[in-house]
Amino acid sequence: MTIYQFQNNALNGKPFDNSTLEGKVVLIFNTASKCGLTYHLEGLESLYKAYKDRGLVVVGYPCNQFAKQEPGSPEEIETFCKKNYGVSFPIMEKIEVNGDNQAPIYKYLKEQTGNGDIAWNFEKFLIGRDGKVVERFNPRTEPKDLIPAIEKLL
Repeated sequence: MTIYQFQNNALNGKPFDNSTLEGKVVLIFNTASKCGLTYHLEGLESLYKAYKDRGLVVVGYPCNQFAKQEPGSPEEIETFCKKNYGVSFPIMEKIEVNGDNQAPIYKYLKEQTGNGDIAWNFEKFLIGRDGKVVERFNPRTEPKDLIPAIEKLL
């Protein structure tokens, strides 16, 4: 199994087929606009801009499970991300990343890393071109610190 088997909805509610990510290096993370780590969006956008032509796709999944730090509607989330951080990478519909209602893709990501529940907002998963998880990074890992791992896969 790979991330390609999963379908999600984009923030606008339209289906997003992960098979479109085949052959790419993908960085998946859970996001929240009212988190102390929200500034990571700037660094994640920089990574996306710097490496998208070489095959990197960054994908954000809003989640309100951690201290209710993502209460916004899809429109509010999109406006916030674009206005404050210039986000141009795909953002999916708000999901849960832990518990009984966790999104299937997050269940898969966690199973692949064997590290249990998502600890907080901005936990990151680096996926290789084969659609399999290569590495999991804790929420405090700065986007710039992911560069060596990303370059190795590109």
